[in-house]
Amino acid sequence: MHKKLFIPGPVDVKEDVLQKMATAMIGHRTKDASKLQRDISEKMMKLFYTENQVLLSTSSGSGLMEAAVRSCTNKRAAVFAVGAFGKRWYDMAIANNVPADLFEVEWGTPTLPEQVEEVLKTGKYDVVTVTHNETSTGIMNPVGEIGEVVKKYPEVIFCVDTVSSAAGAKIEVDKWGIDVCITSTQKALALPPGLAICTISQKAYEAAKKVENRGYYLDLVKLYDYIQKKDHQYPSTPSLSHMFALDYQLDKILAEGLDNRFKRHEEMANYVREWANKHFEVLPEEKYASNTLTNIKNTKDISVKELNERLAMRGYTISNGYGKLKDKTFRIAHMGETTLPEIKELLSNIEDILGL
Repeated sequence: MHKKLFIPGPVDVKEDVLQKMATAMIGHRTKDASKLQRDISEKMMKLFYTENQVLLSTSSGSGLMEAAVRSCTNKRAAVFAVGAFGKRWYDMAIANNVPADLFEVEWGTPTLPEQVEEVLKTGKYDVVTVTHNETSTGIMNPVGEIGEVVKKYPEVIFCVDTVSSAAGAKIEVDKWGIDVCITSTQKALALPPGLAICTISQKAYEAAKKVENRGYYLDLVKLYDYIQKKDHQYPSTPSLSHMFALDYQLDKILAEGLDNRFKRHEEMANYVREWANKHFEVLPEEKYASNTLTNIKNTKDISVKELNERLAMRGYTISNGYGKLKDKTFRIAHMGETTLPEIKELLSNIEDILGL
């Protein structure tokens, strides 16, 4: 029996979208491949509210995160972390011999604009990395406000991880001043994992050209130059199957209407938070709570493992806490093509199992 996924990713993928993965192969050096990749770029630009170039990568979102910190850092990167995935950017920098400092806050609290201002005014940094939506803690950072701070420092490249929020929350890349905005397919875009996407500003491209050792496969300058020269083709063989599905899914997303999609995610988030506060307690302050995933404090000391085992028998699965929050919280995702009636059905089953 298939279990409905209410986990931070991968998410359930609609059957018609899955079928697009089975589209017959085409040559990746053909005009048809160029058109497919160009169409995806144009649709992603609408989703991200940007005029910046879109790049695709046959990797997880981590691939383009590593690409961004390695390709764009000339001096030093300031990595702001509100949980496990924000810290991953720091680990990537260190592993690539990129000078970086980690600015971590208590799990369940956000990165605030004044914290970023304090760090940038030292003049030590030319890259800032921020996680928009942190699934380990359920935090959605105020990236628009942080962007206003970064704009005061024209030499600083602003890199943002929107892996678990893009297509589930409004992300205004150009308005917020984001230079590299990264996402991947297996979360709110509601596709199988395996493809990452980013926007890159002219400013980030020019800065990256000055970095000597940008790597090979994940060199943002190389990717950018190649698609300009070869009409949206890529240096390495891309995952065309993912691209067929992504192109189709983006049409569906745009047909739903971006505002309608964001509102649906907001309604699901509000409902889950209200339910969580009635029976347990939401980890982050509501102002900074994610619209694609809710992290709930385990105030009743339930066995999340046993709850999930019983939910599985009914055809559902949720997620336990992550890392140091493993037994202290549990997480319910509400992203992608999930609907409010499905959320209500899940929570009703949880209430029944726990006798709430």
